[in-house]
Amino acid sequence: MANRKRNIALFCTLGLVLIVLLLANISFGSVTIPFKEVITSLSGGQASKSTWEYIIINYRLPKAITAILVGMGLSISGLMMQTLFRNPLAGPDVLGLSSGASLSVAFVILGASLLPPFLSSIVLSPYGLVLASTIGSFIVLIAVIMVSQYLRDTMAILIIGLMFSSFTNAFVNILTYFSTAEQLQKFTFWSMGNLGSLSWMSIFLLSICVAVGLLLGLVNVKPLNTLLLGENYARSLGLDFKRTRLIILFTTSILTGSITAFAGPIAFIGLAMPHIAKLIFQTSNHFVLYWSTLLIGASVLLICDIVSQMPGMELTLPINAITSIIGAPVVVWLLVRKRKMMN
Repeated sequence: MANRKRNIALFCTLGLVLIVLLLANISFGSVTIPFKEVITSLSGGQASKSTWEYIIINYRLPKAITAILVGMGLSISGLMMQTLFRNPLAGPDVLGLSSGASLSVAFVILGASLLPPFLSSIVLSPYGLVLASTIGSFIVLIAVIMVSQYLRDTMAILIIGLMFSSFTNAFVNILTYFSTAEQLQKFTFWSMGNLGSLSWMSIFLLSICVAVGLLLGLVNVKPLNTLLLGENYARSLGLDFKRTRLIILFTTSILTGSITAFAGPIAFIGLAMPHIAKLIFQTSNHFVLYWSTLLIGASVLLICDIVSQMPGMELTLPINAITSIIGAPVVVWLLVRKRKMMN
C-alpha cells in the first residue's frame, strides 16, 4: 500500500514536471516569451504580440511536441530491448536500424551530386531524406526478422544487430571518405539530430508511428514481466517466446525507425531513461516502468532541448551533444548513489 501511494505521488510529480518543462521549452529561446503569454496562446487565446504568437505556433510548439514524441518512443524502445536481451547496455539502436537509416541518408546526401539537378533537389528535400531513412531502417528490419526466424538464442540476434551496425557504418565511412566538404557538412548536420525542422504534417505522421509503437509496447508489458526470469521460465508459463520476440522487435523497429527518419539519430535517451526510471521507482515491474519511462524520457529530452536552445542567444547546439553531456553524468551519479545506499 505504501509503495502504491509512493508511486502515485511520483507519477503526479512527473506529470507536473512534464507540463512545466513543456511551457519552459516553448518560453525559452533566442526570444524569451513570458509563461503567461505561452499559456494564453496554447489555451486558444492570442498572445499580446503577433511575433510571439507566430513563434509559438510555428516554431516552439512543433519542436516541443517532437521532443516529447522522440523522448517517449526511444525510452520505451530502450526498456524493451534491455528486458528482451537481458542486457543493461542494450538500446533502441542495438538492431542496427539507426545505422541502416544513416547509410541510406549517406547514399542520398553524398551521392546526390551524381544525379540530374532536378532529381538531386527532390532527394535532398526533407521528405526525400525521411523516405531514404525509412527505407534503410526497413531493409535492416527485414534482415533482422528473417535471421531471427532461424535463431533460438536471443543473444545471437543482439550480436547480429551489432554486426549490421558495423557493416553499415563501414559503408558510411567509405562514402564520407570520397565526399566533398559540403556533402560532409550536410550529412554531419543530419547525424547530429534535429527536433526543430518538422512541419505539422511531418509531426502528424510521426505521431501516428509513435502512437502505434507505444500501443504495441503497452500490449507487451505482461510478456516483458514474464521475460524477467529468463526465456525458459517464460516458455514454462506458456509464453509463445518466438512470437513475443518478433512483436518486440517489430515494435522497437517502428519507434526507432520512424524517429530516426524524422529527427535523425538521437543518442543516449533510449539507453539511459529505463535505468533512471528503475532507480527512481525501485521496481522491475513493467506496468510501472512503462509509464515512468515514458514520462521521464519526454521530460529529459525537453530539458536537453531547452539547454540546446541557449536561452537568450541566437546559437543552437546539436541536440545529440546535449543529451550525452547532460545525461551521462546524471546516470553515473544515480548508479553511484544507488551503490552507496545498498552498502
